[in-house]
Amino acid sequence: MRETPDEITRLQDLLDRSHAQATEHLRAIIHGDRVLRADDLVALLTGMRVLSLATVTAEGHPRVSAVDGHFLHATWSFSTSGTAAKARHMKARPDVSVAHVDNEKLAVFSHGRVEPLAEDDPEWDETLAYWTGHYGSSPLSWGDEIVLYRYMPHWMVGYAWKRAELMAERGLDR
Repeated sequence: MRETPDEITRLQDLLDRSHAQATEHLRAIIHGDRVLRADDLVALLTGMRVLSLATVTAEGHPRVSAVDGHFLHATWSFSTSGTAAKARHMKARPDVSVAHVDNEKLAVFSHGRVEPLAEDDPEWDETLAYWTGHYGSSPLSWGDEIVLYRYMPHWMVGYAWKRAELMAERGLDR
């Protein structure tokens, strides 16, 4: 867990606002013990998680692809080749949706914006070191045009079919 108390508080505020603004249908599914809190998410979303990333073409056609996501500082970071179609989509239209779904046990749905991380970014060194430690090589060595992204959600909900069982199963019961 790399989150500061302030980052966890901001994430909890985002989750609370998002759930309050959700449709009646969504709140009928994600309620009570099915709602994941910020401290749940930072504990559950360690290591690499496959994300479904939704972008939009210039013609307005939706596209979904998968990326390796890492939950750092209460938000996702991910990468792709700068030559990938999704990289072109995100450069022109940085509004995206991101979901992580682990069968029926756990899901995190969100909408937000992406921005490429650059070497002069305050989070660059830590993010690159984390990724390098996880994979055993720098993501920058994976190709000529690798881009690391920071995701800035403006709406996010976390869901667990059976929260208490999930947390116990993962050794995180509280």
